[in-house]
Amino acid sequence: MTSVKEFVVEREPTADGLGAGRFAFTDDYSVFDWGKMPDPIPGKGASLCTMGAFNFELLEDAGVPTHYRGVGPDAERLSAVSEPPRELAIDLATVPDLPFADGEYDYDAFHAEAAEAAGYVVPLEIVFRNTVPVGSSLRSRADPHDVGLDRDGWPAEPVELPEPVVEFSTKYEEQDRYLDDDEADRIAGAAPLSELESVAREVNELITERAGEAGFVHEDGKIECVYADGEVRVADVVGTFDENRFAYDGQEVSKEVVRQHYKRVAPEWVEAVSEAKARADEEGVADWRPLCAVEPPALDPDVVERVADLYAAGANAYTGDEWFDAPPVADAVDAVRDL
Repeated sequence: MTSVKEFVVEREPTADGLGAGRFAFTDDYSVFDWGKMPDPIPGKGASLCTMGAFNFELLEDAGVPTHYRGVGPDAERLSAVSEPPRELAIDLATVPDLPFADGEYDYDAFHAEAAEAAGYVVPLEIVFRNTVPVGSSLRSRADPHDVGLDRDGWPAEPVELPEPVVEFSTKYEEQDRYLDDDEADRIAGAAPLSELESVAREVNELITERAGEAGFVHEDGKIECVYADGEVRVADVVGTFDENRFAYDGQEVSKEVVRQHYKRVAPEWVEAVSEAKARADEEGVADWRPLCAVEPPALDPDVVERVADLYAAGANAYTGDEWFDAPPVADAVDAVRDL
């Protein structure tokens, strides 16, 4: 189980073959790696599931291998259902244990178990960036010149990159951390790093093209992968308002809206999260949450309603279908500009 979706296991993966199951999407959300936040966002799970299915079928049509089998318990095509789905049918790969001891994660143990499986989940997130929006972690880790920009500092507005940037970060560690290529290659195991990057670039290109057709700017995103039968396959869910950042008419249309809202209305909680993560690093412990003494406040009901409309209207616009009873996307975007 993750903070926003649950697993339904139909058949466990084995050494001889992949398993089968479904992601069941909830209306929960997570920001700053906190996990389940106080408020659900009505309809959010269905909007993410619908966008995820749409994008998996987009990748499938382009010949990109994925773990997607369809929507709902019968694994149907999205075009075959009349209501927005809440479940994605998927192939299940093995998720090996990742031991943590003496302040370090044991990836050798992880890959020893992975070697005995028909396929395993690669313990990396592959991040692609087309722009550097406000709030992007890249601003704190790189100078503009490092990513091909001819400027000395980061401006107060999004910056378009001359070429997409691909980075690797950890997937199963309690705190995500970005990796250089050598460490990413070691953590990837048998999955070739060059193939992971190539697949990420192709996914990015396809989503960017679709976003542009629907009136969005695709700023950045990530994929997760399984490695099975000598092949990298796109896994988890892809191209949604939680996995990726999109903008519409200069306004963020993603979970970034809520993230930035919390920075404004609850800076003491955001700061406490940052301090807890730093303390966990210093003390060599995996889970930083018990070190955070401040709880996130609930959102105002009006904020919840506006964010729910944004997810629903955005999904309608992106997929080109009226799945949800929602305002036009331009109206939903305008309603969150002051959050």
